[in-house]
Amino acid sequence: MEVSRTAETIMDMAEMLIQTRGYNSFSYKDISEAIGIRNASIHHHFPSKTDLGVAVVKRYTLRFGQELHRLASDDSLPTMTVFERYLDPYRMLSDSQQRVCLCGSLAGEFLALPEEMRDQVNAFFAEHQSWLKAIFERALQTGEFDLPETPAKTAKLVLAALQGALLIQRSMGDIEEFDDVVASVKAMLTRNGSA
Repeated sequence: MEVSRTAETIMDMAEMLIQTRGYNSFSYKDISEAIGIRNASIHHHFPSKTDLGVAVVKRYTLRFGQELHRLASDDSLPTMTVFERYLDPYRMLSDSQQRVCLCGSLAGEFLALPEEMRDQVNAFFAEHQSWLKAIFERALQTGEFDLPETPAKTAKLVLAALQGALLIQRSMGDIEEFDDVVASVKAMLTRNGSA
């Protein structure tokens, strides 16, 4: 379905507000003032805040999902290179020091979210865990990684570490937080000295 430029601009602003403030801490008025349109225009594209929230999470998940598929389908890349490229969006968020992963932010207020949004947030994390599990299975088969646990458990650990590092970095203001966590994760994955 084709989305208008205005709807994209609204979703861009909503995504930024969720990543910096949280879903329950902004209103349509915040969006209308930030991008210079009337509330009625936002309601035209997204009748309710839930509609907007679901659209933003779906778009975010789709963007990530397309990149995950592209990365996983390139068998010529060493697994560590694939993993490094997976980290790129996290690094961009880390560099901003104010924004966190959209779904990481939403997970922090999960019980206060509309059910439709909870389903989308769950789908995002399930997709990432499944993708990481597949990448770690590949790395075990090629002998590139020496995992501390099963691929499924390692995927859960790594995803939690990345999401947590972004949140803690923002909280503590330590610009090295994310890099330190990534370095530890990579060392854990390659304990046998391969990389």
